[in-house]
Amino acid sequence: MADTLRRLVNSSSYSVLQDKLEAWYKDYHVFSCDQNLNRCCELVELTSKIQGQLFTILNLTAQEGGHYSGVDTLKSRLLPWLGSCFTIAASSVSADTSLSLIQESVEKDRKIRELSSAHESDMQTIEDRLCSTRIELDSVKQELADTQIELDSTKNKSATTLLATEDEILHLKAELRVAQDQVDLYKRKLDALDDYERQIRILRDEVSFLTAEKTVLQERLVRSRSPSPLPRRSRSVSPVRGESPTRAQLTSSSRHARLVSRFSDLYATERLDSQSLLRRYIDDLETVQRILFIAVVESFQAAKMAYRQFKARVRKTLSSSHIGPESLEDAVVDYIVRNLDLYDVQISVNDVINAMNVNPRISFPPEVDFVLISSFIREACRIAFAMQTLDPPLDLAFSSDGELYSDVKYRRSFDSEFTAPLVAYHVWPALLEGDTVILKGEAVTRRGALWRSRSRSSSPVRSRSGSPSRTFMPSRSRSPSPGRLSSSRL
Repeated sequence: MADTLRRLVNSSSYSVLQDKLEAWYKDYHVFSCDQNLNRCCELVELTSKIQGQLFTILNLTAQEGGHYSGVDTLKSRLLPWLGSCFTIAASSVSADTSLSLIQESVEKDRKIRELSSAHESDMQTIEDRLCSTRIELDSVKQELADTQIELDSTKNKSATTLLATEDEILHLKAELRVAQDQVDLYKRKLDALDDYERQIRILRDEVSFLTAEKTVLQERLVRSRSPSPLPRRSRSVSPVRGESPTRAQLTSSSRHARLVSRFSDLYATERLDSQSLLRRYIDDLETVQRILFIAVVESFQAAKMAYRQFKARVRKTLSSSHIGPESLEDAVVDYIVRNLDLYDVQISVNDVINAMNVNPRISFPPEVDFVLISSFIREACRIAFAMQTLDPPLDLAFSSDGELYSDVKYRRSFDSEFTAPLVAYHVWPALLEGDTVILKGEAVTRRGALWRSRSRSSSPVRSRSGSPSRTFMPSRSRSPSPGRLSSSRL
């Protein structure tokens, strides 16, 4: 008995039975019906083998106990178990019911087999789809890897290009700084040259004045030594009005030329810049040109008013303490010439903008303000104020829409009707010295100009809102301009 028990223990039959049972449990839903039945039969065979060995051990153990040993155990445990297993109760099912049950069992078996075959076909289809999906996934992974490689190469190239671009930008910035330094140097040299030229002109004027004074003194000396008195020469031949000219009298001719040149530059440069700026918001060129013309006219009016007020204040200040060979009027003008920077041009600019806002001859979109051209108005006011210090002062010729065109005062613009006798509107005013035109203006002549001017003057004034919210940077680009006016060409 001991050897049989040892062999049973060494074979680990129960361990094998437990492993097979667990494996069957895991794969039960995957296997088909036949496979599950085969596994069950296999386990039954294995169990029967183990039971045979156990019955062998039971027999040997009973023999070792003799005739009467173990009888109670066999009676109380083995015999009842065998009776319950081999006893079959009487059947209470009829033959028809048994037949129907067998048919149902056969039908269920058939359905089970069909479901099993359908399940196997579905599983095959799913496995095929899974295989194809895995193939597609592998191809997508390969494409993703290729794309990642291309992206890395593109990043490397972009980084290289960016480094090269940054180097070029730094190089260009360095060149720009050098160019700006050179421009500043040239500007300083140009300013110094202008100062030299101005000093040369002043010295020439002083030399001419001293030469004239020397001539007068020599004539006086000759008359004093002559036995017969010589007839006195008219004082009009002298280039100055008194024996002690002021700085304003000495620099009148140079300031005259410089102011005329500045007025020409205002037409040729600043006017075109302001025109380009306004054309961003106004499509009508005629309206833009009218605005700039009225701005110049109003600037001269405001500057002349400011000059009269400034001159009255200076005269009142100098009248109590004035002494010297020159007259009080000459001293006042000389003070103004020396202190042109005391002119508060911003007040005149504000007056010009207010006057333009109520001018009925110009219309303007309400979202834009005349503050846009304040720099143009400021330069016009400065030029007009400085022109009042000349002797005689320079002023603008009177002009009105619908007036008879004059070749002496104006030249026609390129878009004019050259056979029209009347002025439709003015582009630039004429500059006068006394009654003489020294710089021609520009006008547009068209037929029916009188009717247009009347209809425009009767139009209501538009209200305007505040300054535009966005910041406007003046453009320095040059559009085709009619060129700088010069007194020699006019």
